[in-house]
Amino acid sequence: MAKVVVIGAGLGGLSAAARLGALGHQVTVVEQAAQVGGKLGLLRREGFAFDTGPSLVTLPAVYRDLFLKTGRPLDDELELVPLDPTCHYRFPGGLEFDLPNTGPAGVSRAWAAALGEKAGRDWSAFHQRSARIWDLTRDPFLESPLEGVRTLLGLARNPADVRTVAPWLSLRDLGRKYLQAPEQRMFLDRYATYTGSDPRRAPAALATIPFVEHAFGAWYIPGGLWRLGAAITDRAVSRGVKIRTSAPVSRVLAAPKVEGVQLESGETLPADVVVSGVEAAHLYRDLLPGSEGDRGRRALAKASPSLSGFVMLLALRGRTPGLRHHTVLFPSDYDAEFDHVFGTGRQSGRPSPVPDPTVYISAPDDPELRPDDDHEAWFVLVNAPRHDPGSGMDWDQPGLAASYAEKILDVMARRGLDVRERLLWKEIRTPADLERNTRSTGGAIYGSSSNGARSAFLRPANRSPVPGLFLVGGSSHPGGGLPLVGLSAAIVADLIGKA
Repeated sequence: MAKVVVIGAGLGGLSAAARLGALGHQVTVVEQAAQVGGKLGLLRREGFAFDTGPSLVTLPAVYRDLFLKTGRPLDDELELVPLDPTCHYRFPGGLEFDLPNTGPAGVSRAWAAALGEKAGRDWSAFHQRSARIWDLTRDPFLESPLEGVRTLLGLARNPADVRTVAPWLSLRDLGRKYLQAPEQRMFLDRYATYTGSDPRRAPAALATIPFVEHAFGAWYIPGGLWRLGAAITDRAVSRGVKIRTSAPVSRVLAAPKVEGVQLESGETLPADVVVSGVEAAHLYRDLLPGSEGDRGRRALAKASPSLSGFVMLLALRGRTPGLRHHTVLFPSDYDAEFDHVFGTGRQSGRPSPVPDPTVYISAPDDPELRPDDDHEAWFVLVNAPRHDPGSGMDWDQPGLAASYAEKILDVMARRGLDVRERLLWKEIRTPADLERNTRSTGGAIYGSSSNGARSAFLRPANRSPVPGLFLVGGSSHPGGGLPLVGLSAAIVADLIGKA
């Protein structure tokens, strides 16, 4: 039996802890916040409740596997209900499109109905290409530890496989090869942001994100997705895991092998193995400040940080006719959004808030999230540059958050969703708030972005250079988002093995 300390009670840390507890290890989770869940949070106020992180479950097989490997099936603990439509999209040319949750053929039929038969055929051809990419990359790039050159050599044995994955193409490039309708290209570009990335620079392999959503469905948990974190917490505790909140870590002890962690209180927790569920930049910069963290810091210096988000939680009077669970309102100039967020192209220099952003709204028709049936709880998100007062964007500038929130409400009104007269109250969360609440550098939601052909190999590995130290969660391999975070926990548990 190994003594394991897991740093961070986000979804990755909790999932790894549950798996390691089931494998017979003695596991303690230490969390700096007063509650567990990390970015998968919950806010309750005056009868309203808001998921403050992910709002959609995709690839539920990842969590079904977690619950089966640690005890009873997932369906014994939680209800997953399919969302149909998955999302409502409004495009700048006036097209409104409901993405059905009826499988790949249903998505192609929906595009054909919206834009004509050719658009349906185009999307079907794109989906077939993304399915082939999924088949080739799922095991070596998503379900296994990344092994750099060895992983590439495995793929390179068959030139046809290399051509299919096309590492020299961006997601934008791949969309141009298959999709003629500008609405379909804009729709595809959106999926790059689910890894915190720019579609003009993110690899074509990200075509697997819409493939997974359409092939395996989109799901919701009544009461909110925070319940997934709560259920995994309960499962971990049932497998003997101890969870300590309000226990921030100041240092990982290694000389050179892991010896444990030191808490900010001064207490030392000895360990044979440490699993870090905090952002990799925080781990290597703050918790391993000496020479043992040098390799990790050098690798991260080559990576591009992910984008962040500006969030409004809106408590509204009345109901919105025809409102879907998820809505995306696109701008007229999508490239300008990425230029502002990343400080590139026409917006070269310092990143800045997007004047005319894409607006994402999550508004579940869920009685558990509102005081009564004459109110609505909306989570509103726009892509934003991370908080970086020194050389980028300072989200703590006086008055900035409040004025930007009003601008977003105005943008929503211009695009057909005016809630300004119905607003009871709002809470604003900037990238700086996200950094303070989760210790993610600058509030970067996904740690490193997927910008660049080599991005997958720049993401921190699950096995660190320090013997006995492992990384789990969205900033490490294989990446961010609920499915990949769950896969990272499975990889780490397999690397550590049974007690």
